[in-house]
Amino acid sequence: MKKGQTIGVCAMSAGVDSELHHILRKAAHQFEQRGYAVELGDTAWSNEKLTSASPAIRVLEFREMMMKDEVGAIIPPWGGEFLSETLPLIDFQKLQPKWLMGYSDTSTLLLPITLLTGIATVHGTNFVDLRSDEWDPVTAKFMEVLSAAKGDIITQYSSEMYQTEWQHFAPPEPYVFKLDAQTEWKTIGNTPVQVEGRILSGCIDTIRHLIGTPFGDIKSFREKFIPNEKIIWVLENCDMDAPDFYRSLLQFYYAGWFDDASGIVFGRTDAGAAEEDFTYIEALERIAELADVPVVYDADIGHVPPQMTFVNGAFGELSVADGKGIMTTKLV
Repeated sequence: MKKGQTIGVCAMSAGVDSELHHILRKAAHQFEQRGYAVELGDTAWSNEKLTSASPAIRVLEFREMMMKDEVGAIIPPWGGEFLSETLPLIDFQKLQPKWLMGYSDTSTLLLPITLLTGIATVHGTNFVDLRSDEWDPVTAKFMEVLSAAKGDIITQYSSEMYQTEWQHFAPPEPYVFKLDAQTEWKTIGNTPVQVEGRILSGCIDTIRHLIGTPFGDIKSFREKFIPNEKIIWVLENCDMDAPDFYRSLLQFYYAGWFDDASGIVFGRTDAGAAEEDFTYIEALERIAELADVPVVYDADIGHVPPQMTFVNGAFGELSVADGKGIMTTKLV
């Protein structure tokens, strides 16, 4: 992506309600100040029954933006709930390489694109969270990623502080995110972790529903695009309590998604509530033992910002020690 190009904003899941339209405009202004044009699609401005429009309309707008040469990247306003109903309407084999970035339900599109086509996609920040004059150092790394070319290497460092509460109406001074708590990346076993492999990422709440569908064929992706290579899984839990979270991880494991994994990295979460005596940490401990891989948690991923930027399909090297994480991404 280069300055002068257009950022396309279409809502493949939920659009933005009218009372928050101002944050769309502010985010567009920030990109314009930095030398980019912005195309705010019709779907970005509407939201009813948890979606921006019908599946057909959402896919039509997405396809049009994907076909425009002037659009250098597509960044949805945010995620939602029902992106999966658009997937059968997308002709994945006709998609041209173009950066697509987001998290939450947007990962329900990012992951299938990479799995089915080998096109890299980006698990990173949402468009509406880029509405401040200054971007925090961790989030701002997305620009280096979107501006990178094949062969480039990007190094990212874990945050110093993170946000404990969303404040959409708070003034972005200096950042949209109100970073108010000390960051500490942790590992199961409290030992340093070093892993490498191809990056695959997503929000567990939504991508778990790709298992057993044509859009979640991890085995074919490995065989076609990354034979004999390991995978670093980068995952987050938005709303699941501890038992639901663990059941979902078991489903990943039984479906073979963790085969050939070198490690699993989980983002911070406000969810994961214990049920009786079963805790979120116990779920992590059990999956670490079952999959026999290092497990990192409370990382800068997803719904508890800031978010590091992870490129699906790229080669990553991750080291975690003393509460800090370093991620090196090679676009190869």
